[in-house]
Amino acid sequence: MGLIPRPLLHPVSTRNSSPTGRNSPLLCYVTDRHSLRVANQAESVAALTRKIQEIAAAGVDWVQIREKDLPARELASLTRQVLAIGAKASAKRATAFRVLLNDRLDVAIAERASGVHLGEKSLPVAEAKRLVESAVRKQVVDESFLVGVSCHSVETAQAAQRHGADYIFFGPIFATSSKAGFGEPQGLARLTEVCTAVAIPVLAIGGITLDNTESCFIAGAAGIAAIRLFQESGMSRLRLLGQQSS
Repeated sequence: MGLIPRPLLHPVSTRNSSPTGRNSPLLCYVTDRHSLRVANQAESVAALTRKIQEIAAAGVDWVQIREKDLPARELASLTRQVLAIGAKASAKRATAFRVLLNDRLDVAIAERASGVHLGEKSLPVAEAKRLVESAVRKQVVDESFLVGVSCHSVETAQAAQRHGADYIFFGPIFATSSKAGFGEPQGLARLTEVCTAVAIPVLAIGGITLDNTESCFIAGAAGIAAIRLFQESGMSRLRLLGQQSS
C-alpha cells in the first residue's frame, strides 16, 4: 500500500490558515464523470453521485464539481444532489464537507454551494469576491463561501492572494496526462517555493498518488486535489486517507 499522509513535521503558514480551522491535510476530489467506468455515458451523472457518496463517507473534505459540459439546469440539479450528500456527511464528522463548483459562480451562488474554483482564464478573483460579498450581504450565501483559483507560477499565486483568493491549487506537481497542457511538471521544489510565498492554503494537484501525497505535505502543501486518486482508489484506501486527514 502507498504512503498515507501524516501531519507535517514542521509548521508552515499554509497549514495555520486552513479554511477548515484544523491542522491536518485537506483532501479535495475533483470530478470527471467521463472517466468513470460506466456502460453508458447517459448513466454518468448517477455514477458520479454514487462516487461522491463514497468519497464523502471515506472522510474526504471537499468535492469540486468540474463538469464543464453540463448545461446550467443539469449542473444545478447535480449540485443540489451533492449538497444533500454533503449535508448527511457533515452531520457525522467534526468539519463540514464542502461542495465547490468549477468556474460557475452563478450556479454556486444560486444553489448555495460552499464555494467556487476559478481557472486563470476565468472571472478575475477580485470580481468574483465582489459578487460573493454582495451575495453574503443579501444572505444568499454563507460567509464561509470560498473563492479558489488554479495557479501555475509563484507570481500568479501571489496575485491570487493579493486579490482575495481563499486558497489556490498549484500544479501540475507530477507528470499527468490530464494536465499536459500546462507544460512540464512543476515539481516539489517549486511547490515549496509557492507555499512559502503565500499565506493562504496551497493544494497540490497533478499526478497525485497514494505514494507521493506525503512528499507534497512535507513540501508545505495544505492539502491535495486529484481526480484519479479518488476515482480509482478502493474504499479501504480512501478511508485510510480520510481518517488521516480528519
